[in-house]
Amino acid sequence: MHQFFVMEDAVSKEEITITGSDVNHIKNVLRMRLGEAIRVSDASGVSYLCKIKEIGELFVKAEITEEVPNTEPLCRLYLFQGLPKGDKMEWIIQKAVELGVSAVIPVSMKNCIVKFDEKKAKAKQKRWQAIAESAAKQSKRSRIPSVMEVMNYSDAVKFAKEELDVCLVPYENAKGMRATREAIGALRMGQSVGILIGSEGGFAPEEIALAKECEMKIISLGKRILRTETAGIAALSMLLYQLEE
Repeated sequence: MHQFFVMEDAVSKEEITITGSDVNHIKNVLRMRLGEAIRVSDASGVSYLCKIKEIGELFVKAEITEEVPNTEPLCRLYLFQGLPKGDKMEWIIQKAVELGVSAVIPVSMKNCIVKFDEKKAKAKQKRWQAIAESAAKQSKRSRIPSVMEVMNYSDAVKFAKEELDVCLVPYENAKGMRATREAIGALRMGQSVGILIGSEGGFAPEEIALAKECEMKIISLGKRILRTETAGIAALSMLLYQLEE
């Protein structure tokens, strides 16, 4: 079943009106017909099963048949991802959205190979946000996660310290899984939780020092060294094992 997202004011008591680029997608790409079932979520995270009842030039109207359970995790998860080279960021965003992140924050770190100027960073953000929306539709999310602007490391740490309840930092030099189990086991429903992942070059010593100074929790993901595109997915999976009902 195909998933679509609308603003709250597009939802009435009995029907939902879909506008924008999704209209062309429904009509000309998916070639959907009257009576076909779709899933629609509004900006507040409420989701509905619907049946298409009218297809116009600039809109699609769908009749609400039932409200369906919210698919969002009970904690808000934020992935701070050190900028990787190539198109790895696209894959990371796609999989992180499937797993349930609320937001992805690209972070420029000392050992990042890739560097963006402001113009390129904005273009990348637009592309990454489109990937997040597509992944949210595919995985039947109730909300579209945001991909934020690229932050430098100190700003990312400041954001995590001021805005989030907890931030975990998987670090290759951390020893043993006991601290990891304790940190994850202490999480509670409703908290906002960040995961800070280094780039291909890893964390610089001063970056780990700043994380510790800001009371972030340094954890291990095991005895093996994980690639940057693997580490965040592994950490998110561990969190969801603990937090999902």
